[in-house]
Amino acid sequence: MNNLRNRVQLIGNLGMNPEVKNLEGGKKVAKFSIATTETYKGSDGKKVSETQWHNIVAWGGLADIAEKYLQKGSEVAVEGKLTHRAYDDKDGNKKFFTEIVLNDILMLRGRNGN
Repeated sequence: MNNLRNRVQLIGNLGMNPEVKNLEGGKKVAKFSIATTETYKGSDGKKVSETQWHNIVAWGGLADIAEKYLQKGSEVAVEGKLTHRAYDDKDGNKKFFTEIVLNDILMLRGRNGN
């Protein structure tokens, strides 16, 4: 059961091309967001779609894969752990940020369905 702790699995579409940075010491990081959409019938019988956006962070080899193969609109399955960060913006306001640190990725379909 320990391998189920803090594990997130999602299937969604990239909302932007990955933003890739090379850091000091040779580390590479890629950041992108994916959208997941749930569709159901509302109380009035009409179809309702709700979209949630998820921030994804990939390090090292996974960042290389994201940079090389992913683009806005691609459908992917991701697995990782949920993390929370806080920082102060330029005006001194505390901002909170939730993201998924990627452990694995599966490319399902490209932007054009390929």
